[in-house]
Amino acid sequence: MIPQKGELAELWSLDQDIVFLNHGSFGAVPKAVLEEQERIRKAMERDPVFFVEKESRDLWYDSIIEMSKFLNADPEGMTFVTNATTGVNTVLRSLELFPGDEIIVPDHAYQACRNAVDFVTARSGAKTIVVKIPFRIKSESEIIDPIMSAISERTVLVMIDTVSSPTGIRMPFENLVEQIQARNVDVLVDAAHGPGIVPIDIRKMNPAYITGNCHKWICSPKGSAFLHIRVDKRDKIKPLSIGHGYSSELSPLGKFRHEFDWPGTRDPSPWICIPFALKYLEKQVKGGWEGIMNKNNEMALYGRELLCNALETTPPTPDSMISSMSSIEFPWSDNIGPTPIDGDPVHNTLYDEYRIQVPVMSWPNHDRKYIRISAQIYNCKEEYEYLSEALSSILGR
Repeated sequence: MIPQKGELAELWSLDQDIVFLNHGSFGAVPKAVLEEQERIRKAMERDPVFFVEKESRDLWYDSIIEMSKFLNADPEGMTFVTNATTGVNTVLRSLELFPGDEIIVPDHAYQACRNAVDFVTARSGAKTIVVKIPFRIKSESEIIDPIMSAISERTVLVMIDTVSSPTGIRMPFENLVEQIQARNVDVLVDAAHGPGIVPIDIRKMNPAYITGNCHKWICSPKGSAFLHIRVDKRDKIKPLSIGHGYSSELSPLGKFRHEFDWPGTRDPSPWICIPFALKYLEKQVKGGWEGIMNKNNEMALYGRELLCNALETTPPTPDSMISSMSSIEFPWSDNIGPTPIDGDPVHNTLYDEYRIQVPVMSWPNHDRKYIRISAQIYNCKEEYEYLSEALSSILGR
């Protein structure tokens, strides 16, 4: 029997007949935020020229300000992109690399962003240095030490995650940024799982570059993400789409804003919804965003314990390295290869027979198969209990 939804699930449009434990992949937008997006779209279509040329400018800047407040960032360096992968590509494609330069990336990195690193290093004669990080970790030093040891006089950039997408580990990104940049090496922080899942203080951390999704954990509409560029790097980074701003004769800040804020015609509503989404979600849980992150963390830890029992294994990391997602090794004796085009067989069984939406992924980097749970405020304990029972049943066959 599929369990009932959590008490806050009524705020979303999620299918009542699906146990949705995969917020981490694409997020899920509350009904009220969708209504706000539709209101914005209707306003735009009443007079598209006036909206794009006049009205949207103030709304866009409001979003820049609110996102900057949420992350304690300099709004002059805050820009918007469609997703974190776009943000990573924007930085990497702007770098002037030379033969022998090295970019370091841990093997927990999101594959699309790792591919972007490989693309720019291959075409320039630079090298991608992949640092192997274990999945089972007892302390942060098992992540920090290998990365720091890989830095050389040829290292020009290190890309690190806030929370690893495939393995669900909360990386010690604050310590890493501090230590790496103390070696005069720039850091690109991939915070795809960042805003709303872990506290981020950009001014304090001061990375050269950080990009993250807004459509995941703060639940703005899909296609909304941010890219923040430190002041000393802004004149070197250009948007992926070169537009009118490139030839504009403006102040450095005006040119930066014009180039990034207007790459061409697009629907601005996902980004304009960010202030509404931030305030709306904040009201749903006592303690606001801190309360949301704590609630989701507690739920993820509860679910992880159940999964470990069902899969007859132990927690692979300390509790302190879990945010609102957690991956567990799934017992698998066959070869670990790319996920079949029609989906992982375990994922398909969970979805087709039990109506559970949860990712099961092969990760050749570690020669392992992982199952990854997410926790958002619409989830409840009974859903993780149901998944645990389903896994026990599957393994018992």
